[in-house]
Amino acid sequence: MFIQPWDAALDDAEWQNWIADGHDFGQLCVNGPSGLPPVVVPTHFAPDDGRLLIHLARPNPVWKAIERDPDVTFTVVGDYAFVPGPWRAKPGIPPTDSVPTSYYAAVQFTCRAHIIDDPEAKADLLRRQMAHFQPDGDHAPIDPGEPPYGRMLPGIRGLRLDVVDVRAKFKYDDHKPVEHRTAVADRLTRRGQGLDIPAARHQLRRLGRIGTWTP
Repeated sequence: MFIQPWDAALDDAEWQNWIADGHDFGQLCVNGPSGLPPVVVPTHFAPDDGRLLIHLARPNPVWKAIERDPDVTFTVVGDYAFVPGPWRAKPGIPPTDSVPTSYYAAVQFTCRAHIIDDPEAKADLLRRQMAHFQPDGDHAPIDPGEPPYGRMLPGIRGLRLDVVDVRAKFKYDDHKPVEHRTAVADRLTRRGQGLDIPAARHQLRRLGRIGTWTP
């Protein structure tokens, strides 16, 4: 992922808060065999103190790929919007000659993958996931050999991704003048399609922290 200086996370708290704010679905990317494309699996994950916790069905083809190469990437993308060229027109330039762009937030985790097959360890992983996704505890106990989840445990494998590096990008034209960013955020809010409003919020939030961009 290419990151311009003005697109970089302002600090670790920025991307950590973004992930914690409901961005817990992404794509697990694992190197395929020589000559074949990577194996890519969309899935929810639960962040857990420097780790990402996942479980997948046992027949999933990703397991063989992980066993060959446990160094993986997990990527999360969100709050994206297409910005038409005329919105980015510079003074004196015909609006139709301006270049469009995409706004988005993205976090890429470089990880070392560990497969979990022990029944109790899998149950513990699921408990941690449930604590994240169903914090009210509105589910049956998760214990090996006990219904309803115990009989399902053999059908899945757990996956612990130990995070070794994080790269975060918030691409919202932060190198443009303050007036330009304010105007685009207003246009996004008024258009209100898809993720326009979250994208506008990011633009205004970062504008408030950065102000006029200086290298």
